[in-house]
Amino acid sequence: MSETAVDVLVVGSGAAGMAAALTASIEGLSVLLVEKTDRIGGSTAISGGGIWIPNNDKTDASGHPDSLAEAKTYLDRIVGNWSSDEMKLAFLEQGPAALAYLERHTELEVSGRVYSPDYYPDAEGAKLGGRGVDPVEFDGRLLGKHFAELREPLPGFTVLGGMMVNLYDVRHLLAITRNLASFKHGMKLLIRYALDRLGHKRGTRLVLGNALAGRLFKSMLDRGVPYWLNAPAKRLIVTDGKVVGAVVARDGREQQVAVRKGVVLAAGGFPSDPERRRAFLPIEAGMWSMAPAGNSGDGLRLGEMAGAKVRSENASNVFYSPISILKRPDGTEVKFPHLIWDRAKPGLMAVNGAGRRFVNESTSYHEFCLAMIESHKQVPSIPSFLICDADFLGKWGLGLVKPGRRGLRQMRAAGYVIEAPTIEGMAQRIGVDPSTLNASVAGFNQAAAKGVDSEFAKGSTAYNRYLGDPTLTDHNPCLGPIVTAPFYAVRVYPGDIGTAGGLVTDGKGRVLDPAGKPIPGLYAAGNDMNSVMGGTYPGPGITLGPALTFGHVAGMELARG
Repeated sequence: MSETAVDVLVVGSGAAGMAAALTASIEGLSVLLVEKTDRIGGSTAISGGGIWIPNNDKTDASGHPDSLAEAKTYLDRIVGNWSSDEMKLAFLEQGPAALAYLERHTELEVSGRVYSPDYYPDAEGAKLGGRGVDPVEFDGRLLGKHFAELREPLPGFTVLGGMMVNLYDVRHLLAITRNLASFKHGMKLLIRYALDRLGHKRGTRLVLGNALAGRLFKSMLDRGVPYWLNAPAKRLIVTDGKVVGAVVARDGREQQVAVRKGVVLAAGGFPSDPERRRAFLPIEAGMWSMAPAGNSGDGLRLGEMAGAKVRSENASNVFYSPISILKRPDGTEVKFPHLIWDRAKPGLMAVNGAGRRFVNESTSYHEFCLAMIESHKQVPSIPSFLICDADFLGKWGLGLVKPGRRGLRQMRAAGYVIEAPTIEGMAQRIGVDPSTLNASVAGFNQAAAKGVDSEFAKGSTAYNRYLGDPTLTDHNPCLGPIVTAPFYAVRVYPGDIGTAGGLVTDGKGRVLDPAGKPIPGLYAAGNDMNSVMGGTYPGPGITLGPALTFGHVAGMELARG
């Protein structure tokens, strides 16, 4: 067996893994990053890219001054005892420093969100903006030939077969014929994309999580950090209780990688591990995940082999999102996460298998799925249905159907979208009692007329309204009637965007054994690490914020060791 020796081995190429690799390299250590699949970026590359780090250096400029004390109060209210004070303080104290360090020493560049409420905006310590930051758009052409090695974004984050768009872009594209500024912005995007397709399989203007992954990848290339693709870590090498290396499969044979400092596990958690999901998740959760198929629990298994503790005692062991599923003729599936675009808009309601509403449709994606699972205990609610009318579909789209009804014919033929001429007809199509669904729609329309949803409070919080129709300034921006035939629906399931249960660490990223003692030479970050949020979801980007933070923390600790 051939052998390679480095200071640090990083397993996984998402934000956590690349942050650890970059920090260790910047601090003078030799690093090797190994990635199980043939693409760099992990779940980061297919994410929305939001990064939640309270009290970061953009908060003042965003108009929302913050403090560690306010952020700690908020986490105490929302996360509570699902996470320790040590871990919460480690994140809150080190997060701003990690973000500033990576912006200073790498290609990472982020912009603060002027208005982006925490998900529980009425809780003590919450903020209406500033804590969330976004990666600045990135030119994928700067990766050169390595652009093909960056994981592609989700289809739901692109239009025209490969042009990435964010919420700002979509709003301009929707108004491209009505507004000069929107016309200029939209035409700039379209011309750039047309030129891109002359030499690339997709657009090279990267936004969202693809921009974050692209920026970190570019930084690794600039620093010459070596990485191996199609190279799964098979087992750790432990001598006298210390992790001293790992065995990695590469080019059809196993290679031993010796480490002088340590190994960082950042392989993306266990979303594609059926056995762990059955053990850690409620039976209603199923196997629906947006995470890459390669995230199959390798990091957790490696840690357990070295004596690590994997924690399942969390508020939830995954971070939920309702997803709809398109089944292609060849048997493959396209999954769409209903995160922020359609659920909160006026004119959409969700019903369970009894045809009744069961949730505030504009609540966070995590809370929406928790409500679906809870409803399912009493009434069949998996799948549930998002229902809208023709006006809504034309203006906002629905899942994989884009605004302007683009893609409707194909989605309808595939059975992804259900269409009916009447509400009674819709009830028959989705298998619910017509009188019950009629009553649900009537009650929803009454709430829309009043602008107050007394049953489920849709549009009642700043977070709800942030995701509603920004043009409705004199009415509840989340409430509108369902009246114009034909009517449409999609089935949604309680999917996830990643796992929360994982390897127990301390605030320095060191993996702990069941007795709470650090395992020498072993670190974890990202979704391999038990979430500092304890399976709760306080704000936008609470996976990527800790991923960057604890990846950086691990890199610094290894440099100090």
